Amino acid sequence: MHIADFLSGSAAGACGVAVGFPLDTVKVRIQTQKQFTGVYQCAVETLSKEGVHGFFKGMSLPLTTVSLTSSVVFGTYRNCLQCMKQARGADRSPSTKLEVFLAGLAGGVAQTSVMSPGDIVKVRLQCQAESMREGAGKLRPKYHGPVHCLLSIVKEEGFRGLYRGALPLMLRDGPSYATYFLTYATVSEWMSGGSNEKLHWSGVMLAGGVAGIAGWTVGTPMDVIKARLQMDGTQGLKRYRGFFHCIVETARADGAAVFFRSLGINCLRAFPVNMVVFFTYEVLTAFLQTAPDRVDSPHIGLE
Repeated sequence: MHIADFLSGSAAGACGVAVGFPLDTVKVRIQTQKQFTGVYQCAVETLSKEGVHGFFKGMSLPLTTVSLTSSVVFGTYRNCLQCMKQARGADRSPSTKLEVFLAGLAGGVAQTSVMSPGDIVKVRLQCQAESMREGAGKLRPKYHGPVHCLLSIVKEEGFRGLYRGALPLMLRDGPSYATYFLTYATVSEWMSGGSNEKLHWSGVMLAGGVAGIAGWTVGTPMDVIKARLQMDGTQGLKRYRGFFHCIVETARADGAAVFFRSLGINCLRAFPVNMVVFFTYEVLTAFLQTAPDRVDSPHIGLE
């Protein structure tokens, strides 16, 4: 078992959260609240009403949970690759593109069970525009922090409430992580000329950024559905009876274009976040890996 990949994946996930959280907050608000018409308008209004703190609402719990889920994703991915190579009796040969795709799919699906509770807390806090600093005559926020939000959801909706939106989350992350790892492997192979030579750190970051954009292009439609299901009923009457009803009603009310409404900001956020994620992952894995050679992903040349 490749333990190093679990550890380096955890650290890479935490770094990615810190880099991308402000844009993630803007993305979630655009997806779920109609008063925000675009990235710039949402960012300006959030800054003017809530200050810089408004962009980081709900980050503490995701910082912990994403570290765990990223560990699951990268660890599952690497170990699935190893199992598939052993199954075809080719332990020392490079993985095929199909194996990379299937291992990424398995990693994305596997992390859903641990990601869903932290994700719904993140979305609820990000969409909470009221500020604790408002005066007595203003609306006070419903949730006072990640732990209070988590306990409130359990109290009001039961433990099942923590997994609201889990199906679209799984349908988002399975295909998107499959695309993510396949793109990273393909771009890395192209930049290394098909050899197993070390990639310069800039090449790793470029491949990671491109992989992030590709993954979010696939995952954005389900991300919209997930966010709407997670917020449904929190500010009034429930609109959706379930997953399929949410898709149909969203398309009917807002048009098919709404499924890609946040694609621009997802890609804008994905490039720098995944540059950092893959750079951190490759550096730490190379440091922790005891084997002298790794055939599944490129080494980084820091010279």
